[in-house]
Amino acid sequence: MPSAPKILVINGPNLNMLGVREPAVYGRATLGDVEKLCRRHARPLGLALDFRQSNIEGELVTWIQESRKDHAGIIINAGAYTHTSIAILDALQTAELPVIEVHLSNIYRREEFRHHSYVSLAARAVICGLGPTGYRLALEAMAEILQTTKDT
Repeated sequence: MPSAPKILVINGPNLNMLGVREPAVYGRATLGDVEKLCRRHARPLGLALDFRQSNIEGELVTWIQESRKDHAGIIINAGAYTHTSIAILDALQTAELPVIEVHLSNIYRREEFRHHSYVSLAARAVICGLGPTGYRLALEAMAEILQTTKDT
């Protein structure tokens, strides 16, 4: 039986503070809650998860670069690096994997500087404003992308 495709789920700076940081914007769910939700939904979709978080840009870039070896796709919430990191964009493009960008809040209803995303230039899709549900939808979309790719 072939192993399940592994999806790298990357969370950037300050996402380790979910549940504490601005709950009116980001909600009360912790990053641990988000990970549990992802794990609960990945298995029935036939996906394996590699769920990570870092506040360090270079570490995120390294994980993305390494993903080329044994991952089938990337789901990324780059946090504030979404709006600033060309290095993360370059790594995502170099990975040559399907990418889905996720944001807990609707970045287009927030400060104008949040309206621009470097990550979007590498992403097949962007899901924002749905809280942790966005991660579940990203997993469903990734499973469909991988199945469609496999079928062609």
